[in-house]
Amino acid sequence: MGNGARAERRLIPRTLLALALWAGLAGAVAAQGLCAEDRVTVIGDWGQARFGVAVADEPGERAQGLMYVERMPTMSGMLFVYERPQRASFWMENTLFPLDMIFAGPDGTVTRVHDNAIPLDRTGIDGGPDVQYVLEINGGLAGQLGIAPGDILQHPAIGPDPAAPCG
Repeated sequence: MGNGARAERRLIPRTLLALALWAGLAGAVAAQGLCAEDRVTVIGDWGQARFGVAVADEPGERAQGLMYVERMPTMSGMLFVYERPQRASFWMENTLFPLDMIFAGPDGTVTRVHDNAIPLDRTGIDGGPDVQYVLEINGGLAGQLGIAPGDILQHPAIGPDPAAPCG
């Protein structure tokens, strides 16, 4: 077994643990303030939505993403955080259910929404240039809520000059 396979085996239980904890977060999320490490708020003309999230801010966590996860609670997701703005491209290899990918720039403003990425598809999904944050949620949910370019992500990791500051 190579180092990559061993690292992957360590990440899978960690991701599954995070997903299991989301089920218990629903009540706690409602009782907390607006900004927390385990939550992203999406704000738009349509209103706002809060998602319980696992944060992938290390290269190994970003590479693992939601691969091998069988399902995810409705108002849950994964927030990918990059050190600096860059072109971000994703694929769905080993991802078992459809996802919406919400790409955002350095201030948290949504620049692109990719709806219903196809499970197990190896086709690249280009988020465009200057992406620093990507929120993955269940496929079709972004459209149901009305999430679109120009909306804003709010999370403590977004900064240093966020469009929707925490506080």
